[in-house]
Amino acid sequence: MPVESHWRIPELHGDETNVDRWVRIKREALVLGVKKSLTTRVNGRSADFIAPSTANGCAMACAYCYVPRRKGYSNPITVFANIEKILAHVQRHVAKQGVKPEPNQCDPRSWVYDVGENSDCSVDAEVSGNVDDLVALFRGLPTAKASFATKHVNRRLLTLDPQGRTRVRFSLMPARVAKLLDIRTSPVPDRLAAIDDFVAAGYEVHVNLSPVVVHEGWLPLWAELLDQLGDATSAATKAQLQAEVIFLTHEENLHRVNLGWHPKAEDLLWRPAMQETKRSQSGGLNVRYRSGDKARYVQQLLELIAERAPYLDVRYAF
Repeated sequence: MPVESHWRIPELHGDETNVDRWVRIKREALVLGVKKSLTTRVNGRSADFIAPSTANGCAMACAYCYVPRRKGYSNPITVFANIEKILAHVQRHVAKQGVKPEPNQCDPRSWVYDVGENSDCSVDAEVSGNVDDLVALFRGLPTAKASFATKHVNRRLLTLDPQGRTRVRFSLMPARVAKLLDIRTSPVPDRLAAIDDFVAAGYEVHVNLSPVVVHEGWLPLWAELLDQLGDATSAATKAQLQAEVIFLTHEENLHRVNLGWHPKAEDLLWRPAMQETKRSQSGGLNVRYRSGDKARYVQQLLELIAERAPYLDVRYAF
């Protein structure tokens, strides 16, 4: 079915009544497109740069995901077919940077490019060869690394021979919370069990402790998860393991949509007594934990990491 834009598909986007088909759409719809605007943006937090997306959307259905907020509250996978042009753009951008002049929190030696800002590359690799091509590209770029976060264990990626030039960031949260919020993802024990295997296959592996959801009894659950992480990983893995810590940000319209298909998730995500509002750059109304309280939560979790996982270097926490 030809359409003008993957942002404006009448049967999928711009209609919040699609809430009744929220997960079904992900099973039934696949959008193939050509990415027209190829830009690489400065990031500086998780990565030095955000590369042009080779996909947008996801077959998973995490209740807090930010991507559908910008897509009319329907979020199937869009795969971009002009991968050669995207790869050429990235290669030119890397060449322009030259050698990284000094270490930063992204990496001590290499420029880091996030290649999965609007999708999960492990899922994308189930439906196209774009991720294979990205891994192959960065394998030959000695001054740069690819990076992506994932909640899906795709063991086919173990065959791609990244040679240390691709960083996989496994997203983790306590399994009891993930069962409620991380819909259609790989179970947390499966993610933990995959970490050593990905390191052995030549990936650099980090963990994203995110989103951190504060609720009654949250710290003991995180202590249990940190113990599980330690039990699941070898000394070689621990020696290269680093973490990003990201506390929950939620959004008013997504809250309303979630009430239509997964209201139990909102019992944890939407806590007005604990949260304050902030208008996003796109005009949406976001909620986050009250600033003074959030600083205390961050400190509590960092102290817990230092106690239960002293090998884990936290690159940033917010």
